[in-house]
Amino acid sequence: MEHTQQRVIHASTVSVSSDEQAVISAAQRGDKQAFKALYHGHVGRVYALCFRLTGDKGLAEDATQEVFIQLFNKLSNFNGQSLFTTWLHSVTANVTVDYMRKQRGWVKRMFNLETSSAMTNVAESDSAEVDLEALILRLPERARMVFVLHAIEGYRHEEIAAMLGMAIGSSKAQFHRAKQLIKGWMGCEDE
Repeated sequence: MEHTQQRVIHASTVSVSSDEQAVISAAQRGDKQAFKALYHGHVGRVYALCFRLTGDKGLAEDATQEVFIQLFNKLSNFNGQSLFTTWLHSVTANVTVDYMRKQRGWVKRMFNLETSSAMTNVAESDSAEVDLEALILRLPERARMVFVLHAIEGYRHEEIAAMLGMAIGSSKAQFHRAKQLIKGWMGCEDE
């Protein structure tokens, strides 16, 4: 409960550095150098979220590009009531999910991802260390997306359900499935 209360930010208390606000304002007015500065300042964070959601470097790169195209078009919608990084995170998650919906049919026709030996063997190694990122990549697409959004990015199941177009119960079930699969791959016993 205390963790949840710490995450609540009131719009009136949000502050952005004057330098960052100046860059954002300039970019909103169409200054290409300011937009370039925003790109370089945030591309790593955007790509990391895209990669966690897609589980594929190529798709993550494409989704990252799509995020910045959408950001260029939607930057005027940022009104400063939240931190820019919070707003960008939300835009990134939504654009990536939409991008994956559009790509899903093409990707499945080209590559059978569910039975791909590359996906099955991604987390197999001689190391005794557990590579959580590799285990997350092994998850089926829907379970991976829900797991990343809930466990790593902190979204509530209600938000995930709306983003992915599923019932809240389905989001919870996919999360549970993801946890069970990861536990099984790690050799953990049910508690």
